[in-house]
Amino acid sequence: MPKLFEFQGKKILKENGVVIPDGKVATALDEVEKIVEGMSKPVVLKAQVWSTSRAAVGGIMFAETPSEAGEAAASMLGKKFKNFSVDKILVEEKLNIEKEFYGGLIVDDAARGPVIIFSSQGGSGLEDIAKETPEKISSMAISVGDGLRLYQACNIIRKTGVKGKLMIKLAKVLVSLANVAINYECRSMEINPLVLTKEGQIVAVDCRMTVDDKAVFRHPELGIDIARELDRPATELERIAYKVEESDYRGTFYFLQMEDDPQGDNYIGFHGGGGGGSMMAMDALTRQGFKVPNFCDTSGNPPASKVYRAAKIIMSQNNLQGYFHSGSGVANQEQFHTARGLVKAFRELNLSIPAVIRIGGNSEEEAIKILQEFTADLPGKVEAYGRDTSVDFCVNRLKELVGEARGGSAE
Repeated sequence: MPKLFEFQGKKILKENGVVIPDGKVATALDEVEKIVEGMSKPVVLKAQVWSTSRAAVGGIMFAETPSEAGEAAASMLGKKFKNFSVDKILVEEKLNIEKEFYGGLIVDDAARGPVIIFSSQGGSGLEDIAKETPEKISSMAISVGDGLRLYQACNIIRKTGVKGKLMIKLAKVLVSLANVAINYECRSMEINPLVLTKEGQIVAVDCRMTVDDKAVFRHPELGIDIARELDRPATELERIAYKVEESDYRGTFYFLQMEDDPQGDNYIGFHGGGGGGSMMAMDALTRQGFKVPNFCDTSGNPPASKVYRAAKIIMSQNNLQGYFHSGSGVANQEQFHTARGLVKAFRELNLSIPAVIRIGGNSEEEAIKILQEFTADLPGKVEAYGRDTSVDFCVNRLKELVGEARGGSAE
């Protein structure tokens, strides 16, 4: 479920009649100062990252002058906020806030559809508000076809104690929020805070949108290049892997890079086949002191071509000392496809590191024979096992092979 940046979500809100603060996006210090000079008013600078609690780590700062804004921007641009390197800053006018609210929509599996949420108290800690003062929060399941009606929005807001003209103003924003979320097929969307200014205006101070990954292809206008839920920009290998999956729906290929520049010993390229079994295999590797720089899953009976591309991507990572493939104990896919894909990748790369392949499932005997026969002459030793061999045994065997390959042990 890919996320949009705050400035992207706000642009969409504005196009749908919701008031947002005056501001612009900057990518360099001189841009920041020029924006502030043009606005001639106090501003707030907000690092554009896919994470919450930005203020706590210096991702939201205030400035009165262009020089102050430049200093604030210098402390953000190029800096790491959690897993995100900041290359964009949203510079906005500083508002005179009277009161904060919260408006949001989530797709609730229990409700089997979207649920609209409103809180008469905004800001951080919505979960705490729900526990301590539940009367401040109201929610309602809505229809995708009908959306949210104005009278329904008024009823939701009235339950939190907000009435009169303010209720009507907030209800109109809530209706727009629901329309945007439904039209863009969001899994979640929230405005937090949604504020009442001292001038009496309702303004969306923040906006977070998460789009259903299966709907991304219907919304090219959003500019989403990889339909994955990440807390950072996608790496080059993740982009390459996604292009494979995007153009070939036979089976599943998911690749996530957890370290883009692994340093040190005991890094193993990981290749799973089935979510639960893959996680079990990763746990077995880490118990033996191995490090896993990536997660990869090819399951659902993928063709050999997809497995081949997955293996090539995994092997393109730096500093690998071994390759490990293991997934479900008994997969319902034809395992000779996986074997052929692995063999093609290993032979093209002239595999020089040891590999252990646990490949239980349909036609596993044929798959094991393919792997043993067509990798026997490679510099790196390849061993293949079936459903009756435990994951722990396979990991221990890989540990021995890694030790042999470097003339010592894998400790």
